[in-house]
Amino acid sequence: MALKCGIVGLPNVGKSTLFNCLSNAKAQSANFPFCTIEPNVGVITVPDERLEKLESLVKPERVLPTTIEIVDIAGLVKGASKGEGLGNKFLANIRETDAIIHVLRCFDDDNVVHVDGSVNPVRDKEIIDIELQLKDFETVEKKYDTIKRKVQTGDKSAVKEGELYQRILKTLEQGKSVRAVEFTEEEKEFIRPLCLITAKPVLYLCNVDEGSVKTGNKHVEAVKDSVKDEKAEVLIIGAQIEADIAELETYEERQEFLQDLGLDEAGVNKLIRSAYKLLNLYTYFTAGVKEVRAWTIKKGMTAPQAAGVIHTDFEKGFIRAEVIKYEDFIKYGSEAMVKEAGKMGVEGKEYVVNDGDVMHFRFNV
Repeated sequence: MALKCGIVGLPNVGKSTLFNCLSNAKAQSANFPFCTIEPNVGVITVPDERLEKLESLVKPERVLPTTIEIVDIAGLVKGASKGEGLGNKFLANIRETDAIIHVLRCFDDDNVVHVDGSVNPVRDKEIIDIELQLKDFETVEKKYDTIKRKVQTGDKSAVKEGELYQRILKTLEQGKSVRAVEFTEEEKEFIRPLCLITAKPVLYLCNVDEGSVKTGNKHVEAVKDSVKDEKAEVLIIGAQIEADIAELETYEERQEFLQDLGLDEAGVNKLIRSAYKLLNLYTYFTAGVKEVRAWTIKKGMTAPQAAGVIHTDFEKGFIRAEVIKYEDFIKYGSEAMVKEAGKMGVEGKEYVVNDGDVMHFRFNV
């Protein structure tokens, strides 16, 4: 399930430094704008302590975590919606992602030039918001123009569709993003093919200095205040600290470094989990002596659909799913003990998979 989060922001806010921490792919990181021209794509492991606990109980030959893709996209500047800077390339790349990690510079450093001359993350956010909203406005307006004649003839379906587009255009004119609009399932089908950028879920990432990584600073507070009505998560991370952690060779060294800073875990771990949640994803597990594995599904998937993530034949020939709640597996210590306690469920085609379910599928092809 190749779902992507795009890392976006103005030039020189720490996007590529952050990407290097997240991925083994080494993006160029330099103190000048536009150092990332082509989008770098990294496949990153989602940290999940449940997988480690299952491994300790089952003792399999191998363990396979779940992954997501992170895309580092060229920095955007004012006027991008009109093609300024690398605007057209940026907007095309971001359109292909499923969710947005918006990096905001929340640190003062005279040695790192800011593209607009001063540190103001709220202004930076608004610059990108406006450019994305302008592009979406152009997209929706073009789409509305294609059905305008049908609307004028009174075609009921076209009138309904036209009213939807007018509602979106009005929202964008007010300086709000499309994600602020509530849509019915039918309306979602109309707008899905448009791939509207501001309809994508967003996570705001405040890149701070070492002294602010635990409690934040005035810049972080300003960001939180500006997005309080968006229902979006705001995370604090020190990209340079994460880069330093990534260079340490052993787990013990990394833990010691984190303890010295008064941190429980690396910020990138929190970011990856938040990105996973942002994409509306769940994890289920398969556990046997050969392999303990985490599988990615979209929230709301049924048992046959979840089986299809392993192989399409599993979905086509689905008979039933044997389901153990993760908590029960940990409590009783093995599949056999769970069965003995009568805690294994046998579920059919209508079963909606829960995050953390340990599953075994029966199928016939």
